[in-house]
Amino acid sequence: MNIGKYETLMAVVEYGSLTRAAQSLGCTQSAVSHSIDSLEQELGFALLKRGRAGVRLTGEGERLIPAVRNLLNSAEQLAQTAASIRGLESGTVRIGSFTSVAVHWLPPVLKEFQKDYPRVEFKLLNGDYHDVEQWLMEGSIDIGFVNVPSTVDCECIPLMEDRLLAILPRHSRFESYPRFPLVECETEPFISLLESSDHDARRALEAAGVKPNVRFYTKDDYAIIAMVEQGLGISIMPELLLKGRHDDIQMLPLVPEAKRTIGIAIAAGDKAGPATRRFADYVVRYVTENH
Repeated sequence: MNIGKYETLMAVVEYGSLTRAAQSLGCTQSAVSHSIDSLEQELGFALLKRGRAGVRLTGEGERLIPAVRNLLNSAEQLAQTAASIRGLESGTVRIGSFTSVAVHWLPPVLKEFQKDYPRVEFKLLNGDYHDVEQWLMEGSIDIGFVNVPSTVDCECIPLMEDRLLAILPRHSRFESYPRFPLVECETEPFISLLESSDHDARRALEAAGVKPNVRFYTKDDYAIIAMVEQGLGISIMPELLLKGRHDDIQMLPLVPEAKRTIGIAIAAGDKAGPATRRFADYVVRYVTENH
């Protein structure tokens, strides 16, 4: 069995284009096309539909993809275990994270880890809570940062409690307030993340029995900050996300107080290889020492 052909297939599925898949793999488009054609001949059915808008899976291809992910996950675990036995930690660790972790935690952890294990490669995916949980369930990542409690079937390690803060335009009527009453969200224009992403604010508001006056929805955290700066409304965000920023906004603790718990989820059972588990150890140590 040629694992490389299945890796090529997953690259095409991920990028939706033979050309972009070839670029990511460092080969020519014709080589990618030949690999897919060869795999289709071996399997006895078509995997992709090609069109002007790109490529997409056939029905048979969609049924095959979960098994392909499992195959590649097992191959990566095998490679990591063999490398560990040889005393050479190597392999690829696939990480899913959300913005605040990707900005504030991952860079220093990756830097420290690479000093000790320079042969390990990383693939980083950034999204929201829903994206990370979906990637974990699909097997697209080995390790993911999640909001605890999480619904995914993974080994989950709580890392840190992170306060939620109200973010407000400068010189609003709350300028002199030491804390922001959540009940004010019922009358003030509220800027929200999409419902699939906005677990933090929604949990805080529901716990306080508050129905926010939502005027805008977006999937981008920093777009919300920019909109608040322009006086378009208020919002609620985690303190870690706002760390080190110098936006022209006011940040206030909430009444009642609200927090989120950030955790790290590792693929369940024996799916995670040695390099993945070692990286998780580095994350736990970094958060313990710095937070």
